[in-house]
Amino acid sequence: MSLFDKRLAEIHRDLRDKTISVSDLVDASLAQISQTDEAVKAIITVDEENARKQAKQLDERLTKQGEELGLLFGLPVGVKDNIVTEGIRTTCASKFLANYDPIYDATVSKKLKAADAVIVGKCNMDEFAMGGSNENSGFFATRNPWNPGYVPGGSSGGSAAAMAARQFFFTLGSDTGGSIRQPAAFCGVVGLKPTYGRVSRFGLVAFASSLDQIGPITKNVEDSAYVLQAIAGYDPYDSTSANVDVPDYLSALTGDVKGLRIGVPKELIGEGIDPEVRDAVLAALKQLESMGATWAEVSMPHTEYAVPAYYLLSSSEASSNLARFDGVRYGVRADNADNLIEMYKESRSQGFGPEVKRRIMLGTYALSSGYYDAYYKKAQQVRTLIIRDFVDVFNAFDVILHPTTPSTAFKIGENIDDPVKMYLEDICTVPVNLAGLPAISIPCGIAQNGMPIGMQIVGRTFDESTILRVAHAFEQATSHHTRKPELVRG
Repeated sequence: MSLFDKRLAEIHRDLRDKTISVSDLVDASLAQISQTDEAVKAIITVDEENARKQAKQLDERLTKQGEELGLLFGLPVGVKDNIVTEGIRTTCASKFLANYDPIYDATVSKKLKAADAVIVGKCNMDEFAMGGSNENSGFFATRNPWNPGYVPGGSSGGSAAAMAARQFFFTLGSDTGGSIRQPAAFCGVVGLKPTYGRVSRFGLVAFASSLDQIGPITKNVEDSAYVLQAIAGYDPYDSTSANVDVPDYLSALTGDVKGLRIGVPKELIGEGIDPEVRDAVLAALKQLESMGATWAEVSMPHTEYAVPAYYLLSSSEASSNLARFDGVRYGVRADNADNLIEMYKESRSQGFGPEVKRRIMLGTYALSSGYYDAYYKKAQQVRTLIIRDFVDVFNAFDVILHPTTPSTAFKIGENIDDPVKMYLEDICTVPVNLAGLPAISIPCGIAQNGMPIGMQIVGRTFDESTILRVAHAFEQATSHHTRKPELVRG
């Protein structure tokens, strides 16, 4: 059995038994990157020197009796490149920050280090997390390990593709409108978006501050619970961090779903959903039903307004957040400007890609005098209606289940020139962000074209335990999560 096929708990057992070393894990990760990344292009930066150095230090600790080991001890991890890492450049896949070398760690980076994980690399993404295909990276497009002619999804496409290619033992992504769950579905891996406020955003380069959330991408549900346990918790450096208890997520993985009530929104299982995707999700519901759960169709009538509301709100927040990138303090500075205003304009023109510019302009327009009430305020009101839809469903059901995406991964270049079509791909994921709820995407099938199908399970606020329990129970009863792309078979 390959090291990459083992659960994180099994790897920790092997480390304690000294049948493997941390250096073995790091060597395996670096070797897999060397063998696969020319085809996948999932990684922007590999920090090989420091990874090997840290591995030796951790191996020395393994030789000491009674040494307490962190929850993620010795595990090589890939981190999305909008999460700040001290001493490892953080580019947000943008030419604007191509040489940004942070002098501090994001809170999740600190938590990874405190848990003794080894940060091996920074994963590619859509520039400043704006995109759903990873084609908007300022450096290069990541490719789907299942078929290099297809996108891996986005914006955490590099994190998901790296996980599918088994380049790391887990990765971290960020999710503003589906950016963990959608690429996880496209790449046949598990992606968890925690409740807004469950994981600190301090040190996450902001796209839309009321929507962004960091979460794990893993090869199975148990590993996802494992990683969430290490990164969740209150952070005084993040004003939106929730000061609530973090439960024992691993203890929730009982495999029992008897009596569980599942709501299935008719708006997300009918028109607009590819028949193969719908059939796979209905088969999953049948499987859960055979295990003792019940399900019923529900209505969430404001779902159809989620995408326009999301793009108005997220673009408005992006317009504000990205104003700091002006060529004065860090990043690209134009050298062909005659005055300060010209320098701002030229620096931003040269540094930002077309999708980032599009969203900044949309957001600036929505916030401008005379249009604020018609667009931004109206979108906030729609957001409230969407939240109420979720509240109504959760009054009668324990979880909500539906496809993660309307279709499987699309071909590279297929949607890049049609922003509206690209945005509509987010219909299944953006409502969850608008409501700030936890959700997980897990594999539930393979389409005829050989691409993975993802299923999304949504839970109540701060109830990650229930969605992990349902996802794990389904996973244990099926074999979808064991499938790997040809790239890593053997």
